[in-house]
Amino acid sequence: MKQPAKRQLGVLDLAHRWLREHISAGDLCIDATVGRGNDTKLLCELTGDTGSVIGFDIQQEAIDSAAALLAENGLRAELHCESHAEMEKYAKAGTVCCAVFNFGWLPRGSHEIYTHADSSIAALKAALRLLRPGGSLVLCIYYGGANGFTERDALNAYLAALDSRFYTVLQCSFPNRTGCPPYAVFVTKDSEPEAVL
Repeated sequence: MKQPAKRQLGVLDLAHRWLREHISAGDLCIDATVGRGNDTKLLCELTGDTGSVIGFDIQQEAIDSAAALLAENGLRAELHCESHAEMEKYAKAGTVCCAVFNFGWLPRGSHEIYTHADSSIAALKAALRLLRPGGSLVLCIYYGGANGFTERDALNAYLAALDSRFYTVLQCSFPNRTGCPPYAVFVTKDSEPEAVL
């Protein structure tokens, strides 16, 4: 009997493994790009009743979709239909365990609406200021298609320039896959820098 083919390991598998290993009950986490709410749901499950999750998306469709998914599962998060670059209005510096980003477009939504380098890098800077030492950023970077490569290249340049005295940056890509396979980047804040540039 023929065995069914195993599903390929994907960028979200890597991201979710990281989240499960680095988030505990009681933590404060941010979903910077809520999308359909799957990451938000996982963050709520990991932080538990004693933790909290704050989510952002510029599309009301995404916020509504995520809110419905959370309600179906008896979970709650603080959701804002607002740019992720505004996250510092809702959390204090040094308090966040993890911030999750999916750069690109809304799953099953219009590919004509997507993240842009200027607000994405502003959001990364804000998230790094909010992270506590030992905290991390989890980034899934989708590119190609309507949004092209401009944001990807800007994100890569920004992350490569982070001071290695304070941050560790790990990029996980799939070089043997065709097309424009999304990839994951994990950033840990090893100690508190004087400023986030």
